[in-house]
Amino acid sequence: MLGKSPAWQDAGGACSGYLVEEGGTRLLFDCGNGVFGKLRQVVDYVDVDAVIITHLHADHFFDLVPFASALTYAPRQQPVPVDRWPGTKHPARPRLVAPAGAAGKFRQVCEGGGMPPEHVESAFRLEEYAVTDEVCVGALRLRFRAVPHYLPTHAVEVTGATGRFTFGADHAPSEDLVDFARGTDLLLLEATLPRPEREGVRGHLTPGEAGEHAARADAARLVLTHISDELDLGWARDQAAGAFAGPVEVAVDGATYEL
Repeated sequence: MLGKSPAWQDAGGACSGYLVEEGGTRLLFDCGNGVFGKLRQVVDYVDVDAVIITHLHADHFFDLVPFASALTYAPRQQPVPVDRWPGTKHPARPRLVAPAGAAGKFRQVCEGGGMPPEHVESAFRLEEYAVTDEVCVGALRLRFRAVPHYLPTHAVEVTGATGRFTFGADHAPSEDLVDFARGTDLLLLEATLPRPEREGVRGHLTPGEAGEHAARADAARLVLTHISDELDLGWARDQAAGAFAGPVEVAVDGATYEL
């Protein structure tokens, strides 16, 4: 758990970022504000095989810019020796698996920030996925499902040798998500709101609604994420546990969950 904050970071925290590991395969799900620094505390960034982006909101992808800067400018990535680094003809270039339209969005953000427009695309191997695609990274198999949010957003399922993990991303109440997550070993759901939005289009869940989704999906375990340190996390857990009889935890930066 690299970052569990909503769109504004917790004190000392980071926005959305989740490291999934099986054997020698490493996936980073989302790369929001502050996530790259947290990533560097636990793994070497050149060892990340792929970054998966659930949707194109800033708090889910902004740290692709510093990640791309490291892949582009770090001494170890250069073709000639620099300091203690011997130089390489094969610099790390992880896969970047992102929704349709990602290339244009990344160019817009980089150019607006004074970087070359192709900064992210040049550092990663960008692939834009469709919701019907199935993506394999090492022995891990990924599937996607559209969920209701303010722009196109995708829940992701990861199946490996030891189990199945489902990440709901950001979403309003959704029977599609319940169906997609049915029987999952570990369900990671957002719990952004203390109460439902009072007007307009819905885009997020409350902790209680997250518990209801987990119960209807018959998930084995539930972890609440995308939740601010300004909410009482014990209250949030109790709200979810009131609807879901299985184990419930509230995400904490640095926590690990094993299948």
